[in-house]
Amino acid sequence: MKKTIGMFAHVDAGKTTLAEQLLYHTKTIRQRGRVDHQDTFLDTHDIEKQRGITVFADQAVFSYNESTYYLIDTPGHVDFSPEMERAIQVMDYAIVIISAVEGIEGHTETVWNLLQKHAVPTFFFINKIDRVGADSERVLNEIRSYLTTDVFDITDILTDGEMNDELIEFIAERNESLLEIYMESGYQPHLWLETIRKLVKEQQLFPCAIGSALQDIGVNSFLEKMELLTTTNYPNEEPFAGRVYKIRYDEKGTRMTFIKALRGTLKVRDELYYSVDENLLHEKITQIRLYNGNKFKTADQVTAGDIFAVIGLSAAAAGDGLGTLEEKAEYEMVSALKSKVLFEPSMNVKEVLRYFNMLNAEDPALNVSWEERTQEIHIHVMGVIQLEVLKHVIKERFSFDVSFADPEILYKETIDSTVIGYGHFEPLGHYAEVHLKLEPCGRNTGISFESVCHTDDLPVGTQNVIHNHLFEWEHHGLLTGSPITDLKITLVTGRAHVKHTSGGDFREATFRALRQGLEKANNILLEPFYDFKIRVNLEHMGKVLTDIQNARGSFNAPMTEGNKTFITGKVPVATFMNYGPEFASITQGKGSLNLVFGGYYPCHNQNEVMARINYNKDADPEYTSSSIFCSKGQSYSVPWNEVEDEMHCL
Repeated sequence: MKKTIGMFAHVDAGKTTLAEQLLYHTKTIRQRGRVDHQDTFLDTHDIEKQRGITVFADQAVFSYNESTYYLIDTPGHVDFSPEMERAIQVMDYAIVIISAVEGIEGHTETVWNLLQKHAVPTFFFINKIDRVGADSERVLNEIRSYLTTDVFDITDILTDGEMNDELIEFIAERNESLLEIYMESGYQPHLWLETIRKLVKEQQLFPCAIGSALQDIGVNSFLEKMELLTTTNYPNEEPFAGRVYKIRYDEKGTRMTFIKALRGTLKVRDELYYSVDENLLHEKITQIRLYNGNKFKTADQVTAGDIFAVIGLSAAAAGDGLGTLEEKAEYEMVSALKSKVLFEPSMNVKEVLRYFNMLNAEDPALNVSWEERTQEIHIHVMGVIQLEVLKHVIKERFSFDVSFADPEILYKETIDSTVIGYGHFEPLGHYAEVHLKLEPCGRNTGISFESVCHTDDLPVGTQNVIHNHLFEWEHHGLLTGSPITDLKITLVTGRAHVKHTSGGDFREATFRALRQGLEKANNILLEPFYDFKIRVNLEHMGKVLTDIQNARGSFNAPMTEGNKTFITGKVPVATFMNYGPEFASITQGKGSLNLVFGGYYPCHNQNEVMARINYNKDADPEYTSSSIFCSKGQSYSVPWNEVEDEMHCL
């Protein structure tokens, strides 16, 4: 049986140390490494050793009883959450490690919410019970209060499959038919064990163990119970299906695609097919690698349940389905910040961009872009720690130095009025006209498209061309040049010419119609907000609420349990992104601050942001709101506010 287990924790909860113990107990490694000694099996990158944190989701393989385990150690720092979320896509089970001293922290709740979203069955391990101040019972109660009431302490039970009365009662409450069998026939160990496995897999039961990874307390017992309570069933007979979960480049620059096989068998020289931008690609697998830490061995074939890397795929991205799996995974962790890449002027910018595109393949959340207008490379980031790590990675892998401008907020724009935008493109020998209806949509709904254009005016193929042009990139708004969003765009009508319409004409007319509509609408600047969840002692509530209000945030009615107060709400990223250290100071490190990207809402200081960015809508080389007409063999330009009088379809 093949099982993929992910390990998750807030920074310094002991996640990597527990991974070392599991590998040691299964004789995968001869000696247990330590984070502070910089010799752990999975944190092999220099930056991970120096900082003592996990940055990359690397895997180890071990065998235990009848099972083969793929163990994935995920990053614990919030700046590397996208890497963590990509790895979640291929996991059968998860282990969430929580310190018995610190208890549930901000990032613990982020991890838990992601695991719930992706429906990953989860075990808890309350770690560091050897430390001063450890209180496992308090942490168990925190799990019940803040995460799930379906957690159960299995530390001293389930040895040899035996249960105690408390667990029997716990399970009976969740399975009435089993309770009836119990009342009629008594306790049947095999039947009860199968029920527990089912409840774990269906996320109705979350087993919890207590111990110390550093002191090797409770680790072997936890391993035995994890083996007892986990089960998978991957069919090998069906056609191959797999999910890409990460991209890496080896030291020779070879592109490696890491895959979880979900069904069937894959062999070297097999052809894999997958979709990229609606185009179906067929590419041959030239090598299969089975990685264990930073070492690998080659294989001739892999089967369902395996995690492996292949060479031969040129364009598959993290989240892509391969073979008979067509759907692409969707990710929740979104950056609200961008930064400009700074490098020596003597360097070839195309070469620098090539290296950053390699990093972008490995981490699509970077969203690397080349700004032609300013001749700059920009990336999206989660925070300043990520930028420091990137500097080190680039130096280590590509042997050149970069730095980054201070992170800036990623803004968006929308409208709050309905308008019709008109675009006409008719230089000599060309012809296209497009009318677009622009309507505001609900917050964070993105851009949608509909066509009500009659096929007598434009054939379906041309309507599809207009649709594709609207979605070929993010279009600029008028206020700051930021991407537009939360719009419904309807193709109302248009016109082509049998003789003169040629490739690109409808692209020009479509962009002009979009821009002309924006010129007439009431434009709004949007900024990213955090959804926050704060837990503080009652005496700190007043100060924290004042800080939220000063940061232009809003909050729901606080809830109090004993001496603890819970506060939820929304707050602009711009005003709250650096609040962590101040919050820790206010609460003496005893509070919990959980910040998750919560979408885009109207900007609290629109005029100030517009003045700072100083975007000139009339000087954007990619857009114009005027239209081009032709009369008597001469082309002429008509500004947006006069263009409707010239339209041919009105």
